Amino acid sequence: GINAEYGERLGSMADSFEWTGPAERLSGFEAPTVWHEFSPLASQHGAINLGQGFPDWSPPDFVSEAMVTAVQGHAMNNQYTRSAGHPVLCKALAAHYGDSFGRELNWETEMVVTVGCTGALYMAMVGLCNPNDQVLLIEPAFDLYAAQAQMAGATVSTVPLRYGKDGFTLDMSELGAAVSPSTKLLVLNNPHNPTGKVFSRTELEQIAALVADHPHLMVLVDEVYDNMVYAGFEHVRFASLPGMWERTVTVSSAGKTFSVTGWKVGWAVGPCDLVRTMATVGQWTHFSVPTVTQEAIADALRQASQPYHEQPSYFSWLVDSYRTKRDTMMKALKQAGLQPICPQGGFYILCDTSQINLADEWMAIKSDSCPIMTRDWAFCRFLTQHVKVAAIPPSAFYCPKNKHLATNLVRFAFCKSDSALQEASDRLISAFENK
Repeated sequence: GINAEYGERLGSMADSFEWTGPAERLSGFEAPTVWHEFSPLASQHGAINLGQGFPDWSPPDFVSEAMVTAVQGHAMNNQYTRSAGHPVLCKALAAHYGDSFGRELNWETEMVVTVGCTGALYMAMVGLCNPNDQVLLIEPAFDLYAAQAQMAGATVSTVPLRYGKDGFTLDMSELGAAVSPSTKLLVLNNPHNPTGKVFSRTELEQIAALVADHPHLMVLVDEVYDNMVYAGFEHVRFASLPGMWERTVTVSSAGKTFSVTGWKVGWAVGPCDLVRTMATVGQWTHFSVPTVTQEAIADALRQASQPYHEQPSYFSWLVDSYRTKRDTMMKALKQAGLQPICPQGGFYILCDTSQINLADEWMAIKSDSCPIMTRDWAFCRFLTQHVKVAAIPPSAFYCPKNKHLATNLVRFAFCKSDSALQEASDRLISAFENK
């Protein structure tokens, strides 16, 4: 009958379908990444995971309570909100950021709330770049930057930071030479992951002078670690420099600051033309960020400026807490002979491992995530499997031509509990001290 004939047709249609693969814009993305390799490896070998950068503790009580209040409060907190951002959060962000940008921010036109900082980055790449525009990255660069540029159809060019007696420095002539007529977007991460570098005012002014020479060049500034800048260093917002506001989008999020990386609430601040473009991308993708989390973060931002645990504010307590963790890890890494590079901001430490002998057998390991084995990758596998402390190989943050700059480096994240850091320290010292 009809049903039998219809069934036969469905069967033949299914047999005729041929999967031709994902869109070209996803070329290469099916390959496993550093994150696919080291987190499972750490779990498999019982290693303390100092690889990925997320805290292993609960958020502060006032942040958790803000979420509970938001859920149980106004009924509309559980429904869609304004696509560009919940008004309560946008107003809180305008109040929080205004002074540091040196201007009064318009909460309706100069900011957009996003699905985490990663969402803000994506919206900027897709909204501001045309196919074949160039995105310029400063390496080592978070691997997400290049991937999102590719999704936007842009090409990627890179300039590396170089390590020497003055720490990690950027060669301004090298940066200038990398800018071409097709360069549309410069991505600047400050404080910088994974080096821990905080760009000085002088360096930022030099970058700004270079940018000013190119009328169509915009700057995307990732400041997700802006609340973790240590004593002796100044965090200068690039958009606050003369002439830079009009061409700069600054992105950040609540995740790192409030230890709520899973809440995925981020934002972008900038001139109305650029922000409106990003908001358009958001409107036609996710439409809006969950209202209840935005309500909670707005409340948390207001409370964070109040005295907290005998500190002038939660922000003061946060940076002091991370400074203590940084110093704990620095001491242990030095004792273990790993030559740590003291970070000026953020919660990562790069270590020079050149004084540690790595057996050839580790370089012979095959890895789908690193088809051509590099020393830093092999060393991190050795740490994870033998020392049982997981770290991340920084070569994952470089393009192929610059991977050699990470040969002897490994990255540790110290956004972990004191007990985890102490156990990791003990394992590292036991493995390497006097050996």
